[in-house]
Amino acid sequence: MTRATPPSSHPQTPALHRQLEATAEVIGLVRQGRSLPDALGEVPASLRPGVQALASDTLRELGRAQSQMAALVPRKPAPWVESLLLTCLALLPGPRYPAHTLVSQAVEACKRRARPASGLVNAVLRRVLREPQALPALADNDLAGRFNHPAWWVQRLQRDWPDQWEALLAANQRPAPMTLRVNRRHGSAEAYRQRLLAAGWQGVPPAQGDAIVLPQAAPVDQLPGWADGDVSVQDLSAQQAATWLLHPPGLPPLPAGARVLDACAAPGGKTAHLLEHADLSLQALEIDPQRAARIHDTLARLKLHADVSVGDAGQPDTWWDGRPFDAILLDAPCSASGIVRRHPDVRWLRRESDLDALQRTQDRLLDTLWPLLAPGGRLLYCTCSVFKQEGQERIDAFLQRQAQACRQAAPGHLLPVVEYPDTAPHERGDGFYYALLTRHTDPA
Repeated sequence: MTRATPPSSHPQTPALHRQLEATAEVIGLVRQGRSLPDALGEVPASLRPGVQALASDTLRELGRAQSQMAALVPRKPAPWVESLLLTCLALLPGPRYPAHTLVSQAVEACKRRARPASGLVNAVLRRVLREPQALPALADNDLAGRFNHPAWWVQRLQRDWPDQWEALLAANQRPAPMTLRVNRRHGSAEAYRQRLLAAGWQGVPPAQGDAIVLPQAAPVDQLPGWADGDVSVQDLSAQQAATWLLHPPGLPPLPAGARVLDACAAPGGKTAHLLEHADLSLQALEIDPQRAARIHDTLARLKLHADVSVGDAGQPDTWWDGRPFDAILLDAPCSASGIVRRHPDVRWLRRESDLDALQRTQDRLLDTLWPLLAPGGRLLYCTCSVFKQEGQERIDAFLQRQAQACRQAAPGHLLPVVEYPDTAPHERGDGFYYALLTRHTDPA
């Protein structure tokens, strides 16, 4: 695939030992249950880009590193030292730095942070350099080490997707591309692509609807017209919500002025995309006040308007005015198992027991929001998950409970698998699930 190259400056890169010291701290926080973005918030700004890249690479190989660590270091070291060793084991071998450079800089980081353990770090990592052929076998004895996902995650994919599970796990190991959503109120996607080319970008592929997929990420402030609301960042799969809710095949388009609810709306990407497509009376609902503020920020940059409310979608008596909605978008809380390419920490933060709790929330929101839909109205249910428990199984169960619901054509489960047709490479979006339901007055 031709890589897009943005214009860029070349600031001085911080010393690798400083980046490794901070990366080990971040990995330790993630292993304690903190999200990667949250943990990165504690890293000095000058170190953050490099640490984010190293931490993301580490989390993609953490299962292998943990298996090797168990074999190489029988006695558990201090937490930060353990995280440093895991980081280096995950990064060896790797394309970012020569192996000997990584090892020497790791020892330097340990000398500065935990000098008594520097001998252990040096011995373990030098052994890795001496025995590169023996190390892969250390990780093949368990599913987490072999596939760099928790064993329960691998087993669930094997059950849900017996023909695709290995491809799904492999896809999660590749960073997702940066995907843009062009604000159609400000111009076409192809016109924006020409602006990118004129600004010095190279190899930008043709637009796909409102989307332009960039194989190489760049800071958003380098994108032409970002401050003016000409473009946003949103994955290909997430961009399908507006199409399937507003003008799905087989149903009339939603008319201008239609009353729409975007439940669980933060940070506002789907809210904004709906408004970029049509003039709607749109209520964006979010339970978290801080996340609701992000919806305001999103809409302000794009010069769009919605009624943003803070409230629990499962308790409409606290925010609903009693007027039925013509359409509801329910982007339900889920495991986020479909966005692991861009959030590699998710696989290590989730527990299998989380899925049952999320299932109860998903069922509750479906049952609670359905009566708010006008007869003839439509509800689009979606999750950024590849697990059938959060997608197909939820809608199958809901249709058994609700006789007035009718399933319409919709994508179902979308899988984040890269395909290479004969003509040109095509990047699939994140893992998602979409189901479109319409409400009939009489049971049919």
